[in-house]
Amino acid sequence: MNQKVKSAILSLAILSLSASSFTLHAAEKAVLQSRVAATDQVGFDVYLPLQHRDQLEIDLHNLHDPNSSTYQKWLTPEQFHARYGATSSQLTAIQNQLTTYGLQASIVTPQHIHVTGSATSVEQALGTVLKHGIYPSGKTTIVAAQAISTPSTLSQVNAVVTGLSGTIRMRTHSHPAALPQNRYSATGGYFFDDLKQAYSYPSYKTYTGKGVTIGILMTGDFNPPDMTKYFTHEKLATPSYTTIQIDGGAPFSATGSFETHLDLQQSGGMAPDAKVILYNLPDLSDAHIMDGLSQILADNKADVVSMSFGAPELFYTAAYNDGTDYTYLFQEEDDLMAQGNAQGITFIASSGDSGALSAFPVVCFNGGPDCGSAEASVQFPASSPHVTGVGGTNLITTYTGSTSDLNSTYIREEAYADPLSSDIFYGTSATGSYWGSGGGDSILYKKPLFQGLVNTGNAKFRTVPDLALHMGGCPYGVIGTCNPDDSYDYEVIGDVYEGVIGTSASAPDFAGLTALNIQRQHTRLGNENYYIYTLALLQNIGLPIDVFKTNIPGYNGLYHTTPKGYNRVLGNGTLNGVNFLLAPFTPVAGVPQTPSNP
Repeated sequence: MNQKVKSAILSLAILSLSASSFTLHAAEKAVLQSRVAATDQVGFDVYLPLQHRDQLEIDLHNLHDPNSSTYQKWLTPEQFHARYGATSSQLTAIQNQLTTYGLQASIVTPQHIHVTGSATSVEQALGTVLKHGIYPSGKTTIVAAQAISTPSTLSQVNAVVTGLSGTIRMRTHSHPAALPQNRYSATGGYFFDDLKQAYSYPSYKTYTGKGVTIGILMTGDFNPPDMTKYFTHEKLATPSYTTIQIDGGAPFSATGSFETHLDLQQSGGMAPDAKVILYNLPDLSDAHIMDGLSQILADNKADVVSMSFGAPELFYTAAYNDGTDYTYLFQEEDDLMAQGNAQGITFIASSGDSGALSAFPVVCFNGGPDCGSAEASVQFPASSPHVTGVGGTNLITTYTGSTSDLNSTYIREEAYADPLSSDIFYGTSATGSYWGSGGGDSILYKKPLFQGLVNTGNAKFRTVPDLALHMGGCPYGVIGTCNPDDSYDYEVIGDVYEGVIGTSASAPDFAGLTALNIQRQHTRLGNENYYIYTLALLQNIGLPIDVFKTNIPGYNGLYHTTPKGYNRVLGNGTLNGVNFLLAPFTPVAGVPQTPSNP
């Protein structure tokens, strides 16, 4: 890249970041409007909890145990439903009762039923009042304005009704980076191939993800010319991208698709011959997330799924919701991801960008100054035991000062969170928040079997993250001094090169490496945490496998990294790619834009 092109990229990035609008709200709530007309058609979804849950966890363990007779004998959706779903008699009883209210059931599976009918019929069936709602973004929805009371056939199986809530708690885990420099500074910005060299991903001539399908679950469609521009810049053919619209999806926009483009470009760059499917959600409401997961399971096409969003577990508890506990939504989403594991699908999620202190006192969401200080909470879905949670660092690579030298050899990393002068995540008046690798202890999920292979610091509950890769730091708009090692990645959106940071980058980067792992092993991997923690155990007892980079200094607002072993900032550490694939003699990706690393 010559100096003129380099300067143009820098100028465009700064201008675009200054002009972009990344409005942040508290848990986004729709403002209620008029009552829905009696004859208007309304749809909602019913999710049925899995049966034989304890046996399912035993069966999942056996699917991942090389000594088991069922090892990697992944189930089809039909086989899973037959073993763990609602019975045919239960489904028939539910459908019959819905019919008595004048409601119609479609997409009927032992785990999910879509229901439609007139507003009056829905109100009678659910014992509520339906009103129109409008979000701050201008998007409209239909909201159950009173608590829902489910019919007897649904309550008997503890079914969950979704699609009539006016609250969105999930957030994407990406943010514009402040003051982007050029790609050749000591701290980035980085393209995907810089990261592949730094983390010793295998050579492009060896593993490319061919034959593997990556799913991206996100809101906001993508712009094909931007994909072409991004990959042409690095002299690589544009990967295969397709979109499946979930509940109508969301259109492309320079702000609404910011996360989507990062996820597609990072995962596609890491595994350029993999097929990448965007499951495009209308928004990040739990109802749409569950519909997206259900579609992924029914399609059974994606071998690995990356999710760069999350919300603090605390925000779903009764204390934050006027006495109503909404953590049952997590249980339903976790059930879906457990099914995915049984089908061999690997789920990967970013651990969050607010360090260990990702929540705020409930009073902060009622407005007013000085509402208190940030509080500890891990984020879901990374906290699910059926998901690999990915944290992040700031990466330092070789820098000679020459514009013709693209070498990005690994030098070191750090994970010191940036103290923030304000809450940039939910827009509250809370103090004491950080930008850094999300991590800590779940309050919902018990310690899974695979975490028993290492000392996580908590004997009872799941800890987050599981591992880490580069995320970058110093978010745009923050007031104060950032760490001198803060780095960032590039993405292209709206024909502009943007500087971007977040575990939203490290998660799809690992999804790409997982695609290479699937290609190498010629099979799906299911819950990859069994593989990850087995490697961590072997390294911790002294085997010279050198999979995880440890002794990385860092602090995420509550926890410090450790010289070796697991910690709640970076999990088991960052990765050496070829060693993670147990292919230490495989040629590695070399200098970017060369045959081994285009």
